[in-house]
Order: sequence, then C-alpha cells, then structure tokens
Amino acid sequence: MNKTISTAGKPATLCHLRRVVAQIEGQDTDLSFDACTSTLGVPAIDRVLQGGLTKASLHEVAAAAWPDLGAAFGFTFALAARVAGRRHVLWIQTDFAALEGGAIYGPGADQFGLPASKLLIVKVPRPIDALWAMEEALKCRALSTAICELPNDGAVADLTATRRLTLAAREGGGFGFLLRHRPSPLTSSAETRWEIAAASSPPDGFGGLGHTTFAVSLVKNRRGPLGQWTVAWNHHERSFSALSFGMAQAAFDRLDRAPLARAG
Repeated sequence: MNKTISTAGKPATLCHLRRVVAQIEGQDTDLSFDACTSTLGVPAIDRVLQGGLTKASLHEVAAAAWPDLGAAFGFTFALAARVAGRRHVLWIQTDFAALEGGAIYGPGADQFGLPASKLLIVKVPRPIDALWAMEEALKCRALSTAICELPNDGAVADLTATRRLTLAAREGGGFGFLLRHRPSPLTSSAETRWEIAAASSPPDGFGGLGHTTFAVSLVKNRRGPLGQWTVAWNHHERSFSALSFGMAQAAFDRLDRAPLARAG
C-alpha cells in the first residue's frame, strides 16, 4: 500500500523527485520522506526539524564558547554515532585544529558510542585541504558521514564553499557536519546550524556521574523554527533524552514559511 506523504518544503520535494527518477531507472529504493531524515530521538526537536536531520545535506556545529569545544566535539560524535549504521564515518582535521582541540582518541570514541572500527581520520595541513577532502568524501556512498573540523570560526568555509559541500552531500546521500571551533558570522548554505555548550548532568542512581549533557541551541533551521534544549546522551543506546525545553522561535529569514511550534 502506498504511503501518502503530507509535508512541505524542499526536502520533501527532493525526495519525491528522487523517487520518480528511481522508478524510471527501475531501482527498488526507499526514498520516502522518512528515509530522507534521521531523528534525534527527542520529539520536541524532531518536530522543529519536521522529522529529524535531513540526509544528503550539510549541517554545522559550533562551540558556543571556547571552553565548550569538548561539548561540540561530543555532540558531533553523538550525531555521527546515531546515523552511522553499517557505514564508516570520516573525520577530517587540520594540523592546527589538532593542536587547538586535541587529536581524536579511539578508545574514547568507542566509549561514546562510535566504534573506532567505523571511524576513519584524515589529517591535512590547511583548512582549504580539509574542505576539498570533505567535498570528495561526501560524494562517496561508502561513508555515512563526513565531518570537517575547522579551527577558529572556519572563515574559509564561506557561502561558496558550503554550497559546494551541499551539492556533494546531495550526490553522495550522506551527512556532512562542519565542526567550527567558534560560531561563525558567515552566511552558509547549511541546512541547520547548532551552537553547543556543556551542561550539568543529573547523577546516576548511585550518585555518580550521569550521562553526558549538552545545552543545544538551534540557531539556523531552513525548515523554520529555532529553539534551545538541554539533552543527555546515552552512549549505550545511542540516543538523546530531553532534560528541559525552550520555546522554538521562527527563523528570521523565513518568516513567511516558518510554522509556529511549541517545544515540550
């Protein structure tokens, strides 16, 4: 039985066109709207995103402040772990970014829910090299995710560069995460932009350390509403859970198309 998709926006239109092309080419591929998004597992956030993070697109994550760089790393790791499936994740890091933020620690990735056996790491000398590597990686269907870590605010990743990355993500069908060490004022073609800060977590049942907790701010959303939430990451189940909610507000550049939404 055919499933009727009732939604608005470019992602749904793109999925419909892909389904039509697949039928013409005789491919048996699930290209429904649900297959074009990946949920975060927190209903309030998934509603704001109209289903979840859009696949075959670019997303940006930035540390809200310099002390929150570790939290931005962790949130990006969590997103990659949640969408990885059976495919590999590629992390691209410049030499200077490694000096600022530290090298990726394989056992730590395992503990956070992203097996080191699925994680590939590429180090390059310059940010422009990192963007080139990410563009090529996004075209590769063997990868679920390509993550490019840029020092400072990653000024080299301007509108032209992010458009190229977006087109590459559409070609490969995976996720692209641009991880900036600091928020950037530059215009970007990214589907979403997130600013991440560390948050206090409630203790576990024995009074010890609880789950890793993030203060998450969605500062750009091409589908409309924005919002702020506090979420915890369960690395065993690879799932987020909500600790608190903030009211979602309309995106300033899409007032005519942004639906009203209440978080929580």
